[in-house]
Amino acid sequence: MSKRELIDTGTDKRYVRRDEDGKFKQSVDVSRSLSADARHDAKNDAKPGQGDKGDRKR
Repeated sequence: MSKRELIDTGTDKRYVRRDEDGKFKQSVDVSRSLSADARHDAKNDAKPGQGDKGDRKR
């Protein structure tokens, strides 16, 4: 699984994954709910770059 990359266009922020050719494979909008989710403690652990596959412990 490829790592996520934060794309900031100035008006929009997105986490994207790229395929082997470098094209966008998956895109997730960073909204207020994702920002609020980061402020809560994690129950599960995910590896670095795989935050959408589970929670990240601080």
